[in-house]
Amino acid sequence: MDVIATHINADFDCLGSMIAAKRLYPDALLVFPGGQERGLRDFLLHSTLYAYDVKRIRDIDLNKVTRLILVDVRSGARIGQFADIIQNPDLEIHIYDHHPVDEHTIKGMVEFIQEVGATTTIMTQLFMERGLVPTADEATMMMLGLYEDTGHLLFSGTTPADFQAAAFLLQHGANLNTVADFLVREMTPEQVDLLNELLKSCQKVIVNGVEIAIAYASVDYYVGDISSLVHKLKDIENLNVLIVAVRMNDRIFLVGRSRIPEIHVGEFFQEFGGGGHAVAASATVRDLPLAQVLDRIEKLLPKHVRSRCEARHLMSAPVKTLPAGSTVGSARGLMTRFSFNAIPILNDQQQVVGIITRQVVEKAAHHKLLKMDVSEVMNTDFQLVAPEASLTELQQGIIEHNQRCIPVVDGGTLVGVVTRTDLLRYMLGDQQLTTDEFRGGSERHGLRLKRKNLHRLLETQLPESVKQLLQQLGAVADQLELHIYLVGGFVRDLLLRKPNLDIDVVVEGDGIAFAEAFAATTSCRVRAHEKFGTAVIVFSDGFKIDIASARLEYYDRPAVLPSVEHASIRHDLYRRDFTINTLTLSLNQESFGQMLDFFGGQRDLKDKSIRVLHSLSFIEDPTRLFRAVRFEQRLGFSIGRQTEKLMRSAVRLKSVQKVAGLRILHELEQILDEPRVVPALDRLDQFELLKFIDPQLRFNQQKASLFVAAERSSSWFDLLYTGENYRRWLLYLLCLFDDLSVKGVERVSRWLRVPAKDHLLLQQLPAAKQLLKLVKQRRDGQGEPKNSEIYSWLVDFSPEVILYLMARSENEKLRKWISLYITSLRKEKVLLDGADLISLGFSPGRYFQEIFKVLLDARLNCEVETREEEILLVKKNFTVGGASPS
Repeated sequence: MDVIATHINADFDCLGSMIAAKRLYPDALLVFPGGQERGLRDFLLHSTLYAYDVKRIRDIDLNKVTRLILVDVRSGARIGQFADIIQNPDLEIHIYDHHPVDEHTIKGMVEFIQEVGATTTIMTQLFMERGLVPTADEATMMMLGLYEDTGHLLFSGTTPADFQAAAFLLQHGANLNTVADFLVREMTPEQVDLLNELLKSCQKVIVNGVEIAIAYASVDYYVGDISSLVHKLKDIENLNVLIVAVRMNDRIFLVGRSRIPEIHVGEFFQEFGGGGHAVAASATVRDLPLAQVLDRIEKLLPKHVRSRCEARHLMSAPVKTLPAGSTVGSARGLMTRFSFNAIPILNDQQQVVGIITRQVVEKAAHHKLLKMDVSEVMNTDFQLVAPEASLTELQQGIIEHNQRCIPVVDGGTLVGVVTRTDLLRYMLGDQQLTTDEFRGGSERHGLRLKRKNLHRLLETQLPESVKQLLQQLGAVADQLELHIYLVGGFVRDLLLRKPNLDIDVVVEGDGIAFAEAFAATTSCRVRAHEKFGTAVIVFSDGFKIDIASARLEYYDRPAVLPSVEHASIRHDLYRRDFTINTLTLSLNQESFGQMLDFFGGQRDLKDKSIRVLHSLSFIEDPTRLFRAVRFEQRLGFSIGRQTEKLMRSAVRLKSVQKVAGLRILHELEQILDEPRVVPALDRLDQFELLKFIDPQLRFNQQKASLFVAAERSSSWFDLLYTGENYRRWLLYLLCLFDDLSVKGVERVSRWLRVPAKDHLLLQQLPAAKQLLKLVKQRRDGQGEPKNSEIYSWLVDFSPEVILYLMARSENEKLRKWISLYITSLRKEKVLLDGADLISLGFSPGRYFQEIFKVLLDARLNCEVETREEEILLVKKNFTVGGASPS
């Protein structure tokens, strides 16, 4: 007797495989060795499967089975009572399965084993090879198995063969409506309650640097289809590895899912008598308390979680070193400059001969031994590792040798160092992959990329031309074997879904050489800045890309511009102002769109917090005080508590006084160009930053009202669509300086080093205030001023000053006159020119200006309109040969 069987707690892949096997073994009986999952039971109740005469195991005589065909299983622990006959020497066993080997694996005379998403795929391939054509019902049942086991072809274990099988079944009548009806089911009230309990209990543990989520629940009744709840929980919490334990009566059901290769959940569940695949597995435990099972799960995880991390993945490079003849003082200076805690010492052959630590250096300094040679005090008993060194080797070096850093050496050459912080960050579960994993394992130092891939976000948020440009940048970098990254506000705003096409790129290498190489491939020009290793790529349409070399910056003293040295991308990001601006995207082809987040930028974007990277950030660069306020108001974020504390400390230390005024002007200009300028200035006043611009400068309610009025006047001007450019920030600067004296404005302008043309504009402020006073003193009985008089009041003022006057004036009539000037009077032009006056007999001279003024006044006052009327006016009022009126 031939029997086709599967595993206990059968699912749709079991059913689909059994139906397919029936075509290969037409005389075999279909037998379920145990129960079925709820979804399959529902299907059996509503289907026409009775036509296949499916038997229960108690309906057959096991002793009469001569050939056992096992589908979707090859573990003797999962076939129920059939396990009693597998040792029968007369029994012929055929196996069709996609599960991995376990300790209970059965050996068959005929085996079709393949690592695909479903056993149904293996059966479908046999149909295609042998020319078998399934009926529509068979194709539908096989498709049910294929879709369930591959998660609708979305699970990470899905292979091209699974897609080919699905296409074959669809061609032969598989009904996707039926598939959807039985695989997409509403949750029962009991399932909803259980899912809620799992969500509440879900906790994450870090094992060998990998984050594992464990959820558990206990119910006194049976709830079916736990696997679907596990999938929902995994998707809701966006988990890479999830292990669920649910107690139901006297059994504990275990279900595991994994998206990453670090843990094979099928092998892990073999510890509990179960099994499955690398990405999905299950087990059932009897007669053990839930707490004991959970405890055993945590104890067994370290054995099964395999870290793929090697020294090359974690190490920092390039490495700052000192030659063996250096002094302790030079080591101290290097440590202070770059915030290092340990420095490798090299001999003349560039080999590592020792490590000197900050503790040793500070003790030597305490004993006034700064001139001592480092070779006298460095540690020479240290461990070196190769780039391929395992996590265990690194741990031994850090812990057993008590090293602050472990040099990584390749062929005798120092290629990087792994620090305690690098190792700790990984061990505590910084959920990242290394660049090597995305770049095919290139021999590079281990910058660590977040799993989050923003490729799809780039596709949806950017214009096609920009996307192509980014890909071209990556292609050129690949050709030059350089690593290239998008950095700064572009990445931040991409995550916030805010438009921003200011592209800043960092290259690990020579940024200028890269820019020139890129320019050779397309139509653009390069502006290079040798001192900082930066360049600007300028396209014919004016679009620009800023290119920089990854660099370290150090400050010789507070508030001065930094000195620059080449470094890794991680060091480059560390020099930035706030964590939200440290996010970066790889543009290299193999890792395109992968994001690096070394300093918690994503977390702070989520929390809407502005945080600095280190405690001396505002001391080293006090302009960040102004920048913190700008980003807070622009993004609607809040300055973090510790960062606010550091800001107030920097203000008390008067750090801003050490900054060049021009740098403060640059920050002030950007703040005054922000949409939320009033709250920003209010925050600057709260932090007492305005007093560094001038002790008399304040931002009170009266000043806030002036800014609101200025905003109204500028909005009104914008709506006129005159096409005339004006600088809103200068309008707001006039408002900010409104209560300063003439000398005060002059003093502040000199300190800020306001450019000459803008300085001239600020010098119009006293005249503007005088006009306000004049208009205020004008008596009502004086009547309306002539248009020419209004024109003379305003003609010498810039648009910014005129809009300031409109905002500053409390006189409705003045605002009306300003409106008349802007919309009409300033457009008036005299029709006659110098040639016309010469033709009338006038000799060129200065009095031409007087003639043109009289003509313009007449036009403004509507006394002349045509060219002929202008000529008559000239003849009437001026004599040939003189400037005086006739």
